[in-house]
Amino acid sequence: MLRIERGCAMNFDNAIRGARNPMNSWEKSDSYYDDAGSFVMGEADLAFGEGLVKAGPDHRKFIRQIFVSVDITAPLYWWKEFDTYKVGTVANSCSTMHKIHSKPFERDDFSHDKMSPAALECLDVTIGYLEKARAAFVETKEKSYWHDMIQLLPTSFNQMRTVTLNYENLINIYNARCNHKLDEWHVLCDWILTLPYADRFIAPALRNKE
Repeated sequence: MLRIERGCAMNFDNAIRGARNPMNSWEKSDSYYDDAGSFVMGEADLAFGEGLVKAGPDHRKFIRQIFVSVDITAPLYWWKEFDTYKVGTVANSCSTMHKIHSKPFERDDFSHDKMSPAALECLDVTIGYLEKARAAFVETKEKSYWHDMIQLLPTSFNQMRTVTLNYENLINIYNARCNHKLDEWHVLCDWILTLPYADRFIAPALRNKE
């Protein structure tokens, strides 16, 4: 399971202006702000930016200045793989250390959509013990119950993180993960292609686009 919420792409205006700095070609820019105050990329800027993207990483530096902020809820086993992408990314997560005991455990706190009936039965047993340990910790504040929760917690536990990336990060993620066996990566890769101007500033750099 992977849920994407509150996605926002930003800084297109500054990024495309900077892309024109090397040739002092700012007068060729045709982007503008509409009546609502939103930035709209003009066709000349789109074509210019797309050309830089196609020319390769050394030329498309401007897309590193197109930032994306998004809330992602995913299981810990997926976050372990996402943490490969440390350069140019920032993430603030909900804390298991501080808040693991703040609500009762239930099945939907875990990614279980691919589990067999036998695995679900095991998960329910684990959830039952986690909830007993949680209740005991809340009542007694005995740290041994907290350790039980932290060390027994399955990697299928879902955690939300607010993540900041840029378009170059997203190209790297897509190229590396679009054919991954985890469905969560396919959900993220599909979302990447829905971002503003992804067809011009992301898709041309994808090696593995299906």
